[in-house]
Amino acid sequence: MPRATRGRTDKILMLSVIAIAVLGVVFLYSATYEVGVSEQLDPLVVKQAIWVLAGLVLMFAIAHSDYNRILDFSYLLYALNLGALLYILLFGSEHYGARRWIDLGPVSIQPSEFMKITVIFVLASFLGARREKIGTLSNFFLSLLLVSPAFLLIFLQPDLGTSLVIVPILFAILFICGEKVKYILSVFGIALASLPFLWGLLKDYQKARLMVFLNPDIDPLGAGYTIIQSKIAIGSGGLLGKGWLNGTQSYLKFLPERHTDFIFSVIGEEWGFVGGVFLLSLYCVYIARGIRIISLTQDVYARAIATGVIVLVAFQVLVNISMTIGFMPVVGLPLPAISYGGSNTITTLIGAGFLLSISRKVVK
Repeated sequence: MPRATRGRTDKILMLSVIAIAVLGVVFLYSATYEVGVSEQLDPLVVKQAIWVLAGLVLMFAIAHSDYNRILDFSYLLYALNLGALLYILLFGSEHYGARRWIDLGPVSIQPSEFMKITVIFVLASFLGARREKIGTLSNFFLSLLLVSPAFLLIFLQPDLGTSLVIVPILFAILFICGEKVKYILSVFGIALASLPFLWGLLKDYQKARLMVFLNPDIDPLGAGYTIIQSKIAIGSGGLLGKGWLNGTQSYLKFLPERHTDFIFSVIGEEWGFVGGVFLLSLYCVYIARGIRIISLTQDVYARAIATGVIVLVAFQVLVNISMTIGFMPVVGLPLPAISYGGSNTITTLIGAGFLLSISRKVVK
């Protein structure tokens, strides 16, 4: 594997990531703010600030290191991550009907979040080492087989949203590495044909979310309540919003999950259309700089890693915002580096660190 040479860090990419992470703490403060309560910071805000700081330290450390060194350990990291997922499934404690976290005293780790990164690296390592076999049916099936354990273990937690993230990452990396499009489209066709069978595998609450997506009014006080309140919050924000800490849906606690999956609803209510567009613009800068890095590098390993990281962020942003405005079913995907959660925040910043590491090879 080629080793990285010292170059110039993409400062635009770096600043956009820092801005998103810092805004995440600001938005979380607003989402957890309670009128009439003491001015002491909510513990969730303190934790998120610590995670952001830790994530930024990791990002800078990775940015100034050689990404190929991680590739040398990709299979080991993938195996350890699979082991953590299997441990959770067999022995993990259950929270809200799911087994997703490893409790470590005051903090919890969600291995499925880190699996997003390890899947990217194991695919990059696998496909990079088999460049001459790209385009063959056997290579395509082996790639599917490689990531299938991760998909299955996450799906069984159950965590439909995170398991689905692996799919676009897989196909995007296969495509950028030169895999035949007809193989990818064939899998999509098989998946569509299997929908009646897959419906039977879903939990009752997952089926309810899909039905509510089609018509939120069928259960306005149950499964449809969150999406109805989310749309009210975003719609009431108008063009400029109600102002920071003035979102009534938030501080009156009408909006559930306002600090996690539905934090964009808080942003829409308090900062309005302009605030929402500003945040989306930061994500667009991040994605555009990532695409530029992909187009500039000739290293197949770097192209695969950068593609996986960009698709990971873009897919989560698309799904999260779409579900808060009712354009997609609620599948429990966080807004990268904005929603509360240490594992997701650190994973997002680690991914940005690898993009910056690759940029040092290609940015002049």
